[in-house]
Amino acid sequence: MQGPLDLTVLRSGVPDTLPGRSLNVCERGVAAIVAGELVAGESVGVELQLPPLAEPLRMRALVRYQDRLRCGLEFVSLSAEQRAAIRNWAREAKATAGEHSAVAGAVSTTEEKRNEPEARTDAHMQRKPPGNARRKRRGSWRLVALLLLASGGGVGLWLWHWNHTWDELESGLKNPQAGTPEKPRAQVSADVMEKLLVHRVEPTYPAEARKDGLEGTIALDIVIGRDGSVQGMHALNGPDVLARAAMDALRWWKFEPYRINGEPAVVETTLAVEFKR
Repeated sequence: MQGPLDLTVLRSGVPDTLPGRSLNVCERGVAAIVAGELVAGESVGVELQLPPLAEPLRMRALVRYQDRLRCGLEFVSLSAEQRAAIRNWAREAKATAGEHSAVAGAVSTTEEKRNEPEARTDAHMQRKPPGNARRKRRGSWRLVALLLLASGGGVGLWLWHWNHTWDELESGLKNPQAGTPEKPRAQVSADVMEKLLVHRVEPTYPAEARKDGLEGTIALDIVIGRDGSVQGMHALNGPDVLARAAMDALRWWKFEPYRINGEPAVVETTLAVEFKR
């Protein structure tokens, strides 16, 4: 079952909210469509609405997968109450889906029986209920179906409109050119890019890495956009815990645009981050 969600991320130190919708939810995380770009390994705040819960669930998550608008998030701060709420919601959603299927099946079965050719034997005619009773029975099923449609009509119309809006947004994914990042035009040395650095965020030494005695230098391949912001990166070496800490810091770095023939260009560079106890 799908539902609305909001993601909060830091953009140049300022919180930014990205709207989206959940595609699949479990106790470990959520798959979603989000109206904005995320970076694998990025930490985000999640506000997830699970109908019919009155209040949204709020938790932290890590971006584990990103493909244009689609992303996979892993919860990292889920409380016991939140886990229970997700379990109960999933159980109720499954039961509700089963009830709707049962009602639809019953209505379908009734219609099929109505359309069956009637045998003309006296014994069969004796077993059949009077015509008025049959009409009342069919009327009862139709009334149940109409009541279900009427009670869910407003909600259904809202859900249809909401899903239609997101389907239009998703339709852009069918175009392979849509959302494709611009390729770097040049490989620039770290010394040159460090001279263009205008905003630096120091990495945080992870407590678990300090406890385990992990240290070293993490090399990262980084793509810098025309505006000087970090558009993408991946670690080339080192333990995952240190690589994630390095990326969490470098994603907020800001550079003066690198220029080729006087025009800002997308470039690639390799930077190193050192962790010492």
